[in-house]
Amino acid sequence: MDKTIIDDFIKNALTEDVGDGDHTSLSTIPKGTRGKAKLLIKDEGILAGVELAQEICRIVDESLQLEIFLNDGVEINPGDIAFTIEGSVHSILKAERLVLNCMQRMSGIATKTHEITQLLEGTGTKLLDTRKTTPGMRYLEKWAVKIGGGVNHRFGLYDMILIKDNHVDYSGGIANAINNAKDYLAETGKNLQIEIEVRNLDELEEVFQTGGVNRILLDNFKPDVLQQAVAMNKGRFITEASGGITIDNIRDYANCGVDYISVGALTHSVKSLDMSLKAVKA
Repeated sequence: MDKTIIDDFIKNALTEDVGDGDHTSLSTIPKGTRGKAKLLIKDEGILAGVELAQEICRIVDESLQLEIFLNDGVEINPGDIAFTIEGSVHSILKAERLVLNCMQRMSGIATKTHEITQLLEGTGTKLLDTRKTTPGMRYLEKWAVKIGGGVNHRFGLYDMILIKDNHVDYSGGIANAINNAKDYLAETGKNLQIEIEVRNLDELEEVFQTGGVNRILLDNFKPDVLQQAVAMNKGRFITEASGGITIDNIRDYANCGVDYISVGALTHSVKSLDMSLKAVKA
């Protein structure tokens, strides 16, 4: 966990939610009231966000006490209790919605990732996420992918050169795009990997002739053409497949021998897991 990123996120999220005070809690519950709450699971899946919940509670109120029963990455079922929180009721209620929003979404992503990685078992192909994330929550969503057994692709535009179709078209072709990227790295002294997207076997052949990349993204290839592309590559470059890949056909794509498959749906259209924070009555 990168505490700098996480703590900034938590503070911004609390500012957005709490504003100048949780006036419902302040007006209905006497100051100094102490209590206990439990994080109740109401869905099946993979749990994610427990470590984050601990940090949220610490920032809200360092005196809050958490007792953890289930850790990130474990399978969960309805009726499970992930943890309890004990301390100031005002603080518990201030943390409640942020904890739930984050854990529900992270657990949904971890669950979907786990489901797909199970389909890839035995193929040697690894599952990648993408930049198709919720603004402001990318770190959390990619964290959830790792908890679910997936692999993080680049985090943003800054940590890798990924030459996509628009870059190729705007720069005047495959060779121009690659050579321009290499010149840029030489001029700036940056040490970044280069990946290039190809749309057909002709573009793939042009990459082979040009060289100078680390990975090739084979986009919207049908399985039979993907298999041909992998054979043409002969292990020279890392290969990644994307586009048109679903749960129903992902095994077929993996069986083509590609190194990675990237799936944007891991983060852009996942269903959150149902859970709630309930008061524990004395």
